[in-house]
Amino acid sequence: MCGIAGVMMRDGSAPDQAVLDRLLAALAHRGPDGQGRLVRGDTALVHTRLAIIDLETGDQPLFAPSGAALVGNGEIYNNPELRAQMAGTPFRTRSDCEPALFLYEAEGEDFAARLRGMFALAIHDPARGRVVLTRDPFGIKPLYYVQMVTAFAFASEPQALIAAGFARAAAAPRQRAELLQLKFTTGAETAFPGIERVLPGETLVIERGAIVERRRRAALPPGPPEPIGHAEAMHKLDAVLLDSVAVHLRSDVPYGLFLSGGIDSAALLALMTRATGQRIQALTVGWEGAGAVDESHEAARLAKVMGAACHRLEMTARDFWTLAPRIAAAIDDPTADAAVLPTYMLGQAAAGSLKVTLCGEGADELFGGYSRYRKRRAPWRWLARKPRTKGLFGGVAALAGWRDGIAAAEGAVAAGRSPLQATQEVDVLEWLPNDLLTKLDRCLMAHGVEGRTPFLDPVVADFAFRLPDAEKVGLRFGKVLLRDWLARAFPEAGAYARKKGFKPPVGAWMAAQGLTLGRLVAAQPGIAEVLPADQVAAAFAAAEANPQRAWSLLYYALWHSHHVMGLPADGDIGAVLEAASRPCSVSRTGAARAMARP
Repeated sequence: MCGIAGVMMRDGSAPDQAVLDRLLAALAHRGPDGQGRLVRGDTALVHTRLAIIDLETGDQPLFAPSGAALVGNGEIYNNPELRAQMAGTPFRTRSDCEPALFLYEAEGEDFAARLRGMFALAIHDPARGRVVLTRDPFGIKPLYYVQMVTAFAFASEPQALIAAGFARAAAAPRQRAELLQLKFTTGAETAFPGIERVLPGETLVIERGAIVERRRRAALPPGPPEPIGHAEAMHKLDAVLLDSVAVHLRSDVPYGLFLSGGIDSAALLALMTRATGQRIQALTVGWEGAGAVDESHEAARLAKVMGAACHRLEMTARDFWTLAPRIAAAIDDPTADAAVLPTYMLGQAAAGSLKVTLCGEGADELFGGYSRYRKRRAPWRWLARKPRTKGLFGGVAALAGWRDGIAAAEGAVAAGRSPLQATQEVDVLEWLPNDLLTKLDRCLMAHGVEGRTPFLDPVVADFAFRLPDAEKVGLRFGKVLLRDWLARAFPEAGAYARKKGFKPPVGAWMAAQGLTLGRLVAAQPGIAEVLPADQVAAAFAAAEANPQRAWSLLYYALWHSHHVMGLPADGDIGAVLEAASRPCSVSRTGAARAMARP
């Protein structure tokens, strides 16, 4: 896992070294183990390294004999198989990204189709005067870009492009509306005007600082569900999951597991133990106080049954009060998902002992875990409204247009899908990359930790998405086949227990300071331009009953204070919001970033 960035000037001049310095500094947390830089003619590539594979010779950029150069962020899990298939290729390192460079030379812009992994890659091809960017089909690894009159620039995080002066620190109105109504933003455009995402599975070709070609690889296979018997499906699922976990364990550094106590991470625990025959290191997190939904003790019990070593963290109200500003600062591409809080703490705890952790993201989307999927399959589904038709704040005028991105994704669903598949596909297109995977990437990379997602594997997706709807969703449960498999493979895991979720008691924590938070959040400039103070106060007065409304407001206030106003995030919630509400509270750094233009 690493950070990458680059610049291609449109007038043929060399990129400014001071700009490259700022890109490297902004991405240093993603790669604490080293830096690389390449400047050739009108193009520059930079790289910050988190060393996972090939610790000795894997520094980047990587070079092919023709002169093509690559910088990459991620892991190519089928690196050994690719090298065996490419016998005679003059590899210079053991880096898992090096085969991608030679595949590009042999197959051109379609090279990424043979890669199994999570990745965001950039290749400079001097012979053809181009830069090629590509991202894995699920969007596990991020990549952003800016197109300007003077240059094309890209980076692993938007804040790096802002720090380097390629974009201004401002909030885009439509994305602000999406964030507050949906908890995440959709499509290519980000919350920062002018900064766009390379879409999941997309490959871009850039020449003379302009995009000249786009192509995209789908994450999900085409067509409707395919018939398969339950016994055969169980047999194939076992082989598919074991294979995926085995390749995701390829690492030259210590690895472990985030164990929530739910069925997804329990399945990974069983598979990791089976694949390695070793004692697995696990981390779990619980909450302070009685009454909160806390599965950490169940996680510890499962770890003991499986012979794993499990360390339990406890998140307190004080942790919430002090960590929330730092978390909002770490997640520059914003997501108001309260699970960012425990995920950040897990990343913090893993740092120093584990560089790689396996995580359960993607199981719900591929195997049918959400209650909205059951509604799409129920006999009365024609009476149920589509998912996400009612925003958190209803018809607030300042939040108009919030559903446009979701509607576009619904319109892009491939032909022939079942209603259940169509809902899954929308989630895979938008919710998964722009909420869950962004959360995972930023919360872990803030601490130099790599999160791997074995459920989000092309082999798993090709199998799971084609399953009959009845193997995914029943009237009482989702993830039917996965639960049946877990009941056989790890009976102690309670495969048929109701899903509780990974939800800290933010409602109770905010309610304890409801009056203060209502006042401070209402006075924050980013919130004040959207909602009147009485509506904000009402949201915090009802925080315990409806925690998401209050948390979305608080998160956006903290995000806006840091990423738009430029205020530091090293104080607690009260200190950060007090500073934001003062007249002329934009910091000098924030003002300079807002005015910086290339």
